[in-house]
Amino acid sequence: MAHEHSFRTKKSLGQNFLVDRNILRCILEQAHILPEDNVLEIGAGQGVLTRELAASPCAFLFSVEIDDGLEPYLRDIQLLYPGKFALLWGDALVLEYASLSPAPTKVVANIPYNITTPLLWRLLEQLPGMGTSYFLLMVQKEAAERITASPGTKERYPLGITLELMGSASSVREVPPTAFRPAPAVVSALLEIRLSGTYSFLPNDNLWRDLLRSGFAQRRKKLTNNLRSFLPSIRWREVLDTSDIHQNARAEELTAEQWIALWRSLKKSLSPE
Repeated sequence: MAHEHSFRTKKSLGQNFLVDRNILRCILEQAHILPEDNVLEIGAGQGVLTRELAASPCAFLFSVEIDDGLEPYLRDIQLLYPGKFALLWGDALVLEYASLSPAPTKVVANIPYNITTPLLWRLLEQLPGMGTSYFLLMVQKEAAERITASPGTKERYPLGITLELMGSASSVREVPPTAFRPAPAVVSALLEIRLSGTYSFLPNDNLWRDLLRSGFAQRRKKLTNNLRSFLPSIRWREVLDTSDIHQNARAEELTAEQWIALWRSLKKSLSPE
């Protein structure tokens, strides 16, 4: 294996490699990987977590890495675990996850923080339909707070609302900068997502995505005003009344159930019988 000093991390790729053995142990214990699990890792890096996952009882491991300069750190893993490990070189934001076989059942990864939101949307668009129901992700603490935020809090935002409808998301533990090399300037968190199988179509529903994006477009504005900018022709007062949403409500105040009611009411307004 190559020595650490022979590789320079790339800030543009969000390369902060996990090196704390205690945190690695926590990840493996929390993920509870079983012999029937096929695991997907995003961001193999220097292979520290990759090796632990490959050595786990999992049936198969896919690891995605964009930086081929890390190849010297990863080349021996395939030799050590023949028939159990596949290294996929490429951009995690454009990879066709639906083509993976065997289909991943769990995603366990220390993901690049600069692509957290678009990557999660990408994974949610493709993986639930393949049977993936569990994610354990190292993310920036701030991102975990947004994803797990309750109604009425300033951290509330579209991805968290969608995940709340699809299952549950919780922050397992905080992780200090010292657990990584190089140390990031932020505190991290281990985020656990469990999908229940409900509303798995939402990430691929353009109206749902546009509704949420528009509703949160300008947080200081009332929801009604944001939505009028989105679709001026809709009678939003009637749509909100039908959804049991107050006319003065702001986007972050709505529960997940109110958002889905609003989406249904809007669909009906756009497609009158």
